[in-house]
This record gives sequence, C-alpha cells and structure tokens, in this order.
Amino acid sequence: MTQIDSTLLAKLEKLTSLEIEEEKRASTIQEIGKIVDFVENLSELDLHDKDASFTTIEGGTPFREDVPSNDSEIIKTILEHAPKSSDGFFIVPKIIE
Repeated sequence: MTQIDSTLLAKLEKLTSLEIEEEKRASTIQEIGKIVDFVENLSELDLHDKDASFTTIEGGTPFREDVPSNDSEIIKTILEHAPKSSDGFFIVPKIIE
C-alpha cells in the first residue's frame, strides 16, 4: 500500500502546479489515500478472461456512414452566425503581439 504523506503531497503539488492551503493538507492526504486504496482494490479483480476492449452494448456502436459533403452554402451559413467575419474568414481578437 502506498503511503501518502506531506513529502508526497508536496511532490504532487509541484507536478500539478497546484498549491493546497495548509488547513486542507491533512484532509487532502486522507482523500488521496482513499483514492489510492480504491485503485489498489481494482488490481485484485480477476480480469484474465476479459477482452481489454469489451463493451456492454450488444451489437456494437451504431455509426453513420462517413460521406463527404461539398456544400458551398455551409460556409455562408456558419459565417452568418459568427460575431465577426470578412472574406470567408472569422475575425478574432489578436492574442499575439
């Protein structure tokens, strides 16, 4: 069983770029410990006879046929709903100077 302590929590904070408030550190350690225990319980399941890609849907997933469409009105319809557009393109705020 993996022991969650302040040192491991500090490493997790650094990896996730998060900062946990001092008063919440103890409860966070307990919560992470419960999650790790749950995941370790999953490793006890006997899944040797299960396919890694099994599904609960009988008959598979219904897919639509992938048919390309070349409708020139689509661009016009989409741009009509855009906040700003010009010459067939969206106009967006500048984000790089």
